[in-house]
Amino acid sequence: MITIVIRMENTGSIFEESEKTFIELSNSQRLQIINALENTSMNLTLLAKHLGITMQEAHRNFNRLMDAGIVSRDSNGSYSLTTFGNTIMTQIPSINFLSKNRNYFSDHYFANLPMKFVQRIGSLDNSNFIRGLVAVIEEIKELYRHSQEYIYGMIPQVPLDLMEVAAKTVMERKIKFNYILPKNAAIPKKGKDFLNEINYQELLKKGLVERKMRDEVKVSIVLNEKKALVMFPSVKGETDMNGAFSNSLERDNNKLFHEWCLDYFRYSWLDSKPFDNSKLREV
Repeated sequence: MITIVIRMENTGSIFEESEKTFIELSNSQRLQIINALENTSMNLTLLAKHLGITMQEAHRNFNRLMDAGIVSRDSNGSYSLTTFGNTIMTQIPSINFLSKNRNYFSDHYFANLPMKFVQRIGSLDNSNFIRGLVAVIEEIKELYRHSQEYIYGMIPQVPLDLMEVAAKTVMERKIKFNYILPKNAAIPKKGKDFLNEINYQELLKKGLVERKMRDEVKVSIVLNEKKALVMFPSVKGETDMNGAFSNSLERDNNKLFHEWCLDYFRYSWLDSKPFDNSKLREV
């Protein structure tokens, strides 16, 4: 008879320090203090006035943040974030983004999104959610129409009206259009006729249009030099174009959102294969 002995490690102990940090962060006033100190230092009086809280509240919360190593105080009485505090601050947008959109992510997921992009998901925090297929399609059309330098796109299917707007913009302004489609992407039957009418092959020869193909497209991206949209797949596994997170550099001034989308498109572009028309599916 063989006896198997299973040793249970005390896994709880490895999270004790993290637990202390989360406790200190589980307070809206302390989160406001950390946010206020992100790019500057303040004394107690100024910060209490800035946040609209009493001196007693500010003093109590500062003491807790200093005990946690998140905030430090210099000889002049000014408070600032420590290296630990600054690093913690960079993680809060991820928690905030997921918390605000917990209902959405209850039936959507990140699919095959590389971990380095999941870890930067907080870059999408300052965004607007566009609800409904028609609204998403119209938003993409507007993005196409206002493009001045380039259009990059990675979507699971190509509606004819999107093809028309994109082609018109490329031909009129001579801008770069790079796109990625999955194998078996749905293409409207009238799409071929339209592409022949505008001499699409000539756009390819001139290098204005470049295209690649992937086995599948789960997380979809559409962007130009000023605006970006990202769509995640439902738990059923297909990109859900009934909703999209959107950000405009001119309106929202969130460079991180645009950088995230641009980086993910470039990553996907390098990881994609040559385009194969025979893999497309007419509908």
